[in-house]
Amino acid sequence: MRIDAHQHFWSVARGDYGWLTPELEPIYRDFLPEDLAPLMHAAGIEGTVLVQAAPTVAESEFMLSLADDAPFIKGVVGWVDFEAADAGAQIAVLAKHPALVGLRPMIQDIPDPQWMLKDALAPAFEALQANDLTFDALTLPHQLGPLRRLLTRYPDMRVVIDHGSKPLIRDNTMDGWAEDMKALARETNAFCKLSGLVTEARHDWTTADLQPYVQHLLDTFGPDRLLWGSDWPVCTLASSYERWCSTTDELLRNLSGQQRDAILGDNATRAYNLRSAI
Repeated sequence: MRIDAHQHFWSVARGDYGWLTPELEPIYRDFLPEDLAPLMHAAGIEGTVLVQAAPTVAESEFMLSLADDAPFIKGVVGWVDFEAADAGAQIAVLAKHPALVGLRPMIQDIPDPQWMLKDALAPAFEALQANDLTFDALTLPHQLGPLRRLLTRYPDMRVVIDHGSKPLIRDNTMDGWAEDMKALARETNAFCKLSGLVTEARHDWTTADLQPYVQHLLDTFGPDRLLWGSDWPVCTLASSYERWCSTTDELLRNLSGQQRDAILGDNATRAYNLRSAI
């Protein structure tokens, strides 16, 4: 089964997408399952992992309701305030829904790169593991050092690093990022997503611009720990769904069929424990 391991839906009128403003005109509208379904069908994609786009439990509940009605949503990565005194209880309640497979604090938007290491967050991380959920790490390159330290505290936690931790592709630099990602791959069991790269590149990006970053991830995490995602509809700020799919095929052209199958679906099933996708 081919799985898009990172996509979003939103209804603007819900009002909790603080980052989604009219200035982002191409995506400042509703995006719902009926919008993605034909694109998936054309690309031969059978399932998705729906990821949070707002820092509210209400949005998590909204996404779970969409999963109830759209069988192609194989899992939902929601949000809980990890600093809340009752974070563990909130996680336990959300985890009762079989579609919830993970949680994602929006770390990239938090000014303090050490935030994730706060002792006050320990109950949330412990509840996440107790409920067999995956931690989505939405980090930027300067936050990778703290992420390494966090993962040494929780070596058994299932972790997926979103968007390759957003390397500075438009600046044509790998400094710092490459070394930190190599260390994370070597020292932890984390997975990493091949997603969200086109929006980190220049507006006139080419496959060649992305290739060194993708190759570094292949060299470090390997085909058995990378999973593909579209980041749709955010990706449409830089690429159509179809173009990202064809670009992926080009970037992975030198891999075996088994390795491509792993990145394009099998690894997502393992990273998120997608029982319903098997």
